[in-house]
Amino acid sequence: MKDLILRVNTLTEALPYIKEFYGKTLVIKYGGAAQTLESLKHLFAKDIVLLRYVGMRPVVVHGGGPEITRIMEKMGKTSEFIGGKRVTDDETMDIVEMVLSGKINKEIVALINHHGGQAVGLSGTDGTMIEAKKLHEDMGLVGEVQAINPQVIRTLDEAGFIPVIAPVGIGEDSKKYNINADTSAAAIAVALKADKFIFLTDTPGILRDPEDADSLISTIHIDEIDGLIKDGVVGGGMIPKLIAAREAVIAGVSKVHIIDGRLPHALLLELFTDAGIGTEVVA
Repeated sequence: MKDLILRVNTLTEALPYIKEFYGKTLVIKYGGAAQTLESLKHLFAKDIVLLRYVGMRPVVVHGGGPEITRIMEKMGKTSEFIGGKRVTDDETMDIVEMVLSGKINKEIVALINHHGGQAVGLSGTDGTMIEAKKLHEDMGLVGEVQAINPQVIRTLDEAGFIPVIAPVGIGEDSKKYNINADTSAAAIAVALKADKFIFLTDTPGILRDPEDADSLISTIHIDEIDGLIKDGVVGGGMIPKLIAAREAVIAGVSKVHIIDGRLPHALLLELFTDAGIGTEVVA
């Protein structure tokens, strides 16, 4: 009986959040362990299906760096990085598109559909969704977001489908570009006027001391971000996430959340509980 009461209490706690976010758009950057561990893949898919069934509008944007590196090594090709971005020649771009659009995207779509959702896989080239331009001549086909055309996403969303997006952009030169998934997700969140933008990562959130999980910073205001980077509190791959979070908030996204995708049902814990998890970035 205690277990049953606990379940009912959990549902009761979730009710105000279900009401608050009903009909709202949530953009989720899907990465880290949540994207690579088999057990977490299924839980993530179930969470996305649940969000849609209770009236929310999830949009998934995924990366795939480790898998791209693995396939490149298998093909005898070495990865080169400048400033954390993969130098992308024509052959590497073919591999990037094959892995992101052809493999990972379809796997995510299949899992969501397996668990009762209606997901549709997209590349940023579909409907010229992600317009890109070359970032730097030395980087090859690495691009940055020039504009987002969200009509395809909105059309699918209004028809009840869950868009799953691979961050490949298209340039005015008709070339395809390798775009950072964090940056793409932030730009999509802004274009959709998302109520929430959520990063699934391999950390509990932003920690003042990387060795101390109890040093989690629950809330960061956007004017604190430069100081956290300068003081070395934030480094590595978390820097582009925080910068993308700041740009999204400045452009009108209500809140950005950086949460631990290694936790089972991390999305539900963040959205449907009073305590929440991870770090929120606010104006």
